Amino acid sequence: MTKRKSLEPLGWLMFSAGGMASALLIPVLLFLFGLAFPLGWLPEPDHAHLLSVLRHPLTRLVLFGLCVLALFHWAHRFRYMLYDGLRLKRFSALIIVVCYGAAVIGSVTAAYLLLRV
Repeated sequence: MTKRKSLEPLGWLMFSAGGMASALLIPVLLFLFGLAFPLGWLPEPDHAHLLSVLRHPLTRLVLFGLCVLALFHWAHRFRYMLYDGLRLKRFSALIIVVCYGAAVIGSVTAAYLLLRV
């Protein structure tokens, strides 16, 4: 008798990778674009420079990876918040489809926007 393989380890992998990437990269971006540049602590990069950085394939890949991992981190965390916090485990199939479906839709949207630049 063969045992059916679960995708649960993949979910936990995406959760932990998303948490780590979000914890390392998002605070830096928030500091730079939310405080340092607007308050004049650092010289603001001009639009042409930011656009040239964004057009580099490695920058796009890193931003796409950050978006995907952060979205799947959110989906996994929100799923278990609904299960344990609100005790909605009886709606497991619907919660999984909505949470991970939203993460997939967000990832596709991020890919589209990054490829459009």
